[in-house]
Amino acid sequence: MKTTAFAAHDAHSALVPFEFEYRTARANDVVFEVLYCGVCHSDMHMARNDWGGTTYPVVPGHEIVGRVIEVGAEVTRHKVGDIVAVGCMVDSCQHCDQCDKDQEQFCREGMTQTYSSPDRIDGELTRGGYAKHLIAREDFVLSMPTGLDVAKAAPLLCAGITTYSPLKTFGVTAGSRVGVVGLGGLGHMAVKIAAAMGAHVTMISRTPDKRADAEELGAHAFLLSSDGEAMAKAANSFDVIIDTVPVDHDINPYTPLLDIDGTLVLVGQIGPLGQPTTIPLVMGRRRIAGSLIGGIAETQEMLDFCAEHKVLPDVEMIAIDQINEAYDRLDRSDVRYRFVIDMATLAAPAA
Repeated sequence: MKTTAFAAHDAHSALVPFEFEYRTARANDVVFEVLYCGVCHSDMHMARNDWGGTTYPVVPGHEIVGRVIEVGAEVTRHKVGDIVAVGCMVDSCQHCDQCDKDQEQFCREGMTQTYSSPDRIDGELTRGGYAKHLIAREDFVLSMPTGLDVAKAAPLLCAGITTYSPLKTFGVTAGSRVGVVGLGGLGHMAVKIAAAMGAHVTMISRTPDKRADAEELGAHAFLLSSDGEAMAKAANSFDVIIDTVPVDHDINPYTPLLDIDGTLVLVGQIGPLGQPTTIPLVMGRRRIAGSLIGGIAETQEMLDFCAEHKVLPDVEMIAIDQINEAYDRLDRSDVRYRFVIDMATLAAPAA
């Protein structure tokens, strides 16, 4: 199947229109027309080869909502016309201990990522959601629940599950005391989801200008991390802190804020991090943890939760030909809080 997309062809050039031939759909595949695709920081990093190892051309996009146009002979969960979604992965080995526990993101053989990842059968690189069409294995295609605005929901497939999963894993329930560091695409979802879980949510920021936004998003309190006195008073006051800062930064101011057995969860920075002091960890049995995304079952649970509680990201809709400008604005943190591409703005492939 021929389709069109926007792709990066090297680390320094703009994304441009790109036509490619999709593999033939298999018996367990779902084929869908992409309606909306969120723009994640990792898309930009991959396009610019910031992490090394990007294979070009790369078609980014792993926050994807679409309409099914074809299903394989063995598909039972989805039918033509269904509104479906795909997140950060499209396959895994399906037989290791982690896959058996619905933790496909930790597949012992490595998950197949939605883009720029070798297909497990033919070895061809996967292509992401900045495209007119997408083909994925049925087991990794999610159902969009009734009640979610599909035009806004795409970022839930990465930003949503990236914050929902650690909140669930580390025991956040009604009455839990949750801090959120960083108010961007991930941070604003952490605030909304934690508040919907019934937690008491505090936005932790270096600058006071985030206070009004945090309150609007559902935060119950605001802690200025540049205020030494306020930070000292806040010691031992959190059960979980979700740290969404996407660059190398000092986490030492945050660990004393945790209560005994509290956890600081890193979901933003991928790579080096300033050296932590162990004193607050040892003296308070506190933890520093990391979290990736969630498994397929947990991602579906997250979508259903967000539909039930009317949780949606704050998005700015763009056309596909604005993607390079969007990347430049991401560099400047100039978005509140996630770009979503209206894929109707991408022309269909020539016959």
